[in-house]
Amino acid sequence: MDSELLSAFQQHLNMERHAHAAYFASAIWFAERELRGFARYFRAESQSEHDHAAQFGEYLIARGQTVELHPLEAPLQTWATAEEIMKTSFLMEADITTSLHQLYALAERASDVRTTVFLDPMIEKQIQAENEFAHLLGRVRFADNQPSAILIIDNELDEGRHQPATLQNN
Repeated sequence: MDSELLSAFQQHLNMERHAHAAYFASAIWFAERELRGFARYFRAESQSEHDHAAQFGEYLIARGQTVELHPLEAPLQTWATAEEIMKTSFLMEADITTSLHQLYALAERASDVRTTVFLDPMIEKQIQAENEFAHLLGRVRFADNQPSAILIIDNELDEGRHQPATLQNN
């Protein structure tokens, strides 16, 4: 595996680990405020990021590489509003998307087709995740920190009804 690509893979794996911790901290913040839907949603996102890190680790092992776990800083744990959490989360998802695109470009430059094939479905899922966070950020911003509106969104999250509106027949 190309050394620059390997280094970028290690960094991305640790970015996923950081996202796991950040989303778990968010889940705790929402649970402390009895916002069950938000807490459940962020706990699931935390697990998803953990799984992504594991996928990257498994891929590196399959390529005969050693996984390097870097020390993680404690995630942010104090926010004033749900909007702050959603904004931070959206920006983190955008950073992860950018990192995946950079990995893809490095793999292409190294003519590493095996890696581009590995990254293709991950990039597609990541773009969907970023879009979902953009949608939720928009909803929370629209709620304008009004408790009743936040509770409606919380209920929708609790029931798994948090997908963006669509203009297509699906």
